[in-house]
Amino acid sequence: MVVLAIVQAAALVVVWRVAMHTGLGQWVDTVALTGNRIGQDRIDEPVDRLLNAMSVVSLVATTAVIGFIALIRGRIALAVTATLLVVGANVSTQLLKYGLDRPDFGIDPQRAYAGNSLPSGHATVAASVAVALVLVLPRKVRALGALLGAGYAAVAGVATLSAGWHRPSDAVAAFLVVGVWAALAGLLLLALQRDQAQVSSADAHRVAAAVLGVGGALAVIGCALALSWLVDLRGTPPTELSRRPLFVGYAGSAAGIAGTMGLVMALVLTAVHRLVPRRPG
Repeated sequence: MVVLAIVQAAALVVVWRVAMHTGLGQWVDTVALTGNRIGQDRIDEPVDRLLNAMSVVSLVATTAVIGFIALIRGRIALAVTATLLVVGANVSTQLLKYGLDRPDFGIDPQRAYAGNSLPSGHATVAASVAVALVLVLPRKVRALGALLGAGYAAVAGVATLSAGWHRPSDAVAAFLVVGVWAALAGLLLLALQRDQAQVSSADAHRVAAAVLGVGGALAVIGCALALSWLVDLRGTPPTELSRRPLFVGYAGSAAGIAGTMGLVMALVLTAVHRLVPRRPG
């Protein structure tokens, strides 16, 4: 858990530095955000409906449901930890969003007035709820919950890009924030439940974790290949690019968002049978 927290925190720092403090990073983000207009008319309504459903009220209600699931299973420590994960991740995102400075390199003048938008609050809400739900679900339905939760969070992250609300790096950073908090929550669970734990390898969700991990890794690799193809065009303003590079930037970034969520959830699912193990009786 310590290693996972450090690795994901380091990845978050790398995303922040590259996406916000390098001209190439800002240019790639802007290309992807400009490319969202391709086919936007057909998905605009469901995307807005999905994002508008994520409010403070819905977050509080969902967190209460997650805590209730843990409580009816007799897991008080789990209820507290899952709640702390959701609250900590979302508070951290808001502090980072208003605390980080985004230099203006003149690459995206239309949005320069908005300042920093990293990490995405909507992506953090979706991912934190998904991960917390995986922690509190019974082991028989945990793998299914992880697959559905990762899919929901990935769709929400891509939706923020499709709607033009966030740059792709914002969603990736949000998922890494949740990953760090998931690792910290794991440490707390280990401290609180270790004496009563009965760990069984039969409870490991190897197939689902492999699907999420391999799928996420392939998506991230596809993102890297797509964005590397764009590097030769970096001297061209994003608004002057043709449809093909704009689509490559948009689709590649969407793959990177979905792949990051897959990897984060795979790490959670790999360790969860030790974090929330069987108890005697």
